[in-house]
Amino acid sequence: METEVKQWDVVIIGGGQAGLATGYFLKNMKRRFIILDENQRTGDSWRKRWDSLMLFTPAQHDSLPGLTFPQSKGSFPGKDAMADYLEQYAKEYALPVKYGIRVNHLSSNNDHFEIETNEDRFLAHNIVVATGTNPVPKIPAFSSELSHDIFQIHSSAYTNPGLIPQGDVLVVGAATSGIEIALELSKNHKTYISGSPTFHIPDKLLEYGGEFYWWLIKNIITIKTPVGRKAKEKIIHGGSPLIRVSARDLDLAGIRRYPRVSGTKDGYPAFGDNSVIKVKTIIWATGYRPDFSWIEDDVTDETGWPVTYRGISSVKSGLYFAGMPFQFGLTSGLVGGVGRDAEFIARHIRNN
Repeated sequence: METEVKQWDVVIIGGGQAGLATGYFLKNMKRRFIILDENQRTGDSWRKRWDSLMLFTPAQHDSLPGLTFPQSKGSFPGKDAMADYLEQYAKEYALPVKYGIRVNHLSSNNDHFEIETNEDRFLAHNIVVATGTNPVPKIPAFSSELSHDIFQIHSSAYTNPGLIPQGDVLVVGAATSGIEIALELSKNHKTYISGSPTFHIPDKLLEYGGEFYWWLIKNIITIKTPVGRKAKEKIIHGGSPLIRVSARDLDLAGIRRYPRVSGTKDGYPAFGDNSVIKVKTIIWATGYRPDFSWIEDDVTDETGWPVTYRGISSVKSGLYFAGMPFQFGLTSGLVGGVGRDAEFIARHIRNN
């Protein structure tokens, strides 16, 4: 049985915050579009994350265009609150989301694109890829050399301490997520952490200079300024700054810090200083890697991210990307910052 072919002006691939925000602007412009979401429900990508996860930004900066986030100023929403907000957003604006659709291949043919999915086949004049900043968990290849007795899990699959077996735990990766998981586990497990913590944004700056700080990172830390371009290089290659947690918190919790894991020795993790520790669990808080191999055209650079100007593909006309890290500025990958990029893309689609 052949799949049904459906034609659209715009197809948005991904139903997270970037896809929804782009849909909001396209609807206001009265464009004919559809959003394809591989999940069964809006917000599921948030619901699947670990139980105690809170956003790194306060509620007043967690809104998508047109709908204020329903939580008090200065509070940090949990992952379920964000999931429910996104679901409310899609309903509030009656955005045309089709669920359970996984895109397998995207190709171009003359003046249109062809999207092959697990169900239907779609044709579109424009494509917006909004698959998020965390496409594929990144785990080093040498993980396969570790002892089979070690329980291994990526941070994306971690939910709560009850999932972790008894015994010592090593968290690999000292960005915000890795530190928060390590702190949570340290209450019930002897916990170690590997890696160099990134720069910590002082808590008092967020507490007393929050609005100015947000204005600064939104308007100054962008690809338009020298300091912004320098920050982009550091973040793309080295990770985002620490928010709410710091290396000092690790020390206060009695979590021993190790350098970067360099490989294995006798089935156990080995570090750059030649030390080795025996643990029962390793949590890989090592981030994610982009994967656009399902796009037929070669649209990426050496980092694996698409070559664009503010989300407009530099390789293929009619192809756009939304929600990428530092797409225009430091806030591009945040819920409260994605709207600016979404509007820029929607306007470009309207005008071309």
